[in-house]
Amino acid sequence: MKTVIVCKSVSHGNTRKIADVIGEVLGARIVDPGEIDAAELGGYDLVGFASGVRYMEFYPELVEFVRGLPQARGQQAFLFHTSGFPETPLRRYKRDFQALLAQKGFRVLDTFDCYGYDTWAPLMIVGGVRKGRPNAEDLAAARAFAEKLRARVTATS
Repeated sequence: MKTVIVCKSVSHGNTRKIADVIGEVLGARIVDPGEIDAAELGGYDLVGFASGVRYMEFYPELVEFVRGLPQARGQQAFLFHTSGFPETPLRRYKRDFQALLAQKGFRVLDTFDCYGYDTWAPLMIVGGVRKGRPNAEDLAAARAFAEKLRARVTATS
């Protein structure tokens, strides 16, 4: 199973830590949106999309990358993100990103999210939130997610 993870991880590398674990299980290539041509994605059996959350949104570089993609026609995908706070009913960034992937023709098989260390502006004063996250438990959960995803994709191919 040929897999790529398009990952935008900025502040503390939280999302990249999760991507490394998931990528290891899936044998995936991990790239920044600026490191891969959109046309290359068609050559993969499974595409992961990963982002940290800033201002209650996925990183704009990843969102713009996906907006610029050609139609995927049912290509299998998964999504994961890290953030300092849970998604709120007023800002459904994960649901919005999944809808964007669906508009582009991707079939999102599963999603994963976990807390990440966050020192966004006012939080810096108190040393941030979710210090030490993602932790060993988060990484183990990411590994379990990837193993379940791998089994699901392998069973259907």
